[in-house]
Amino acid sequence: PKCPRRRTPESLSFPSPFGLGGGGWRSREPFSIFSILILTLLVLLTIATFLWNLLVLVTILRVKTFHRVPHNLVASTAVSDVLVAALVMPLSLVKELSAGRRWRLGRALCHVWISFDVLCCTASIWNVTAIALDRYWSITRHLEYTLRARRRVSNAMIGLTWALSAVISLAPLSGWGETYSPAQQRCQVSQEPSYTVFSTCGAFYLPLCVVLFVYWKIYKAARFRIGGRRSNAVLPLPELGPVKTSHEPQMVFTARHATITFQTDGETWREQKEKKAALMVGILIGVFVLCWIPFFITELISPLCSCNIPPVWKSIFLWLGYSNSFFNPLIYTAFNKNYNNAFKNLFVRQR
Repeated sequence: PKCPRRRTPESLSFPSPFGLGGGGWRSREPFSIFSILILTLLVLLTIATFLWNLLVLVTILRVKTFHRVPHNLVASTAVSDVLVAALVMPLSLVKELSAGRRWRLGRALCHVWISFDVLCCTASIWNVTAIALDRYWSITRHLEYTLRARRRVSNAMIGLTWALSAVISLAPLSGWGETYSPAQQRCQVSQEPSYTVFSTCGAFYLPLCVVLFVYWKIYKAARFRIGGRRSNAVLPLPELGPVKTSHEPQMVFTARHATITFQTDGETWREQKEKKAALMVGILIGVFVLCWIPFFITELISPLCSCNIPPVWKSIFLWLGYSNSFFNPLIYTAFNKNYNNAFKNLFVRQR
């Protein structure tokens, strides 16, 4: 009789991130190197997201000038993104490494993971919306949007952000759908159609409509101001007739001419600040939409139409959404030189 073939280390199969290589990879298969690279990239993304947002939080806490609006909104965003990197992404990575993406950590930890996943990601999305609203009001209503009103409104937006996120994340615990299947060892967000519509609209589609409307209004206001400045620049100056007073008319004309020239040539400090803020909001919204819209489209369509979306694409869309927590601090600190100077002061000793 033939002896059973002994399994060597080369014939052992292991799970791979995103199910590359037909659900597993072998040491001599071409997919093995690619799988290791994907795994390394996900680990680096998790570590970088945690450290970068933690650096932002430490900077805001240590620098007194950052203890005001809009840095409290930035701090709230950094808190949500730190929690995503510390509590959500590692457990998601463990699930990706499990064979068949099975959840082997039990029901209790599944409920905790899903709750923190929905809570932190929803809070991160709504914090981005709050930052966009704050920039919009500071640009379009800078006379009415005083420092006191800005502080009061921003604190209210932070409270509503975390309250709404908690309601969406804790709803399945009250019996609105099931997140854990012991027979299939599956842990995922509740697939109940009514909860799917509620959670996706509250966590993404509603803030998406808000940020798109806000940026359209900012863009419209910027075009109106630029058009107004150009129209003022091409108007001819009225000629001054002879003035019979004790003052010299040439001095009056020179003063008026200097004032008009100052307003029409170049941009004022406030116009430059508004343009920079509008650019920051546009990039922040663009990255936010690109990162999250694939995940939420599949998350809404899959339970409603019973579509069978390949798990590999679900994993790619999910991690693309997680990456938004990495890009957020990069964007809103890149447009603020004070953050860059504060970062240097944390690591470089002043002589």
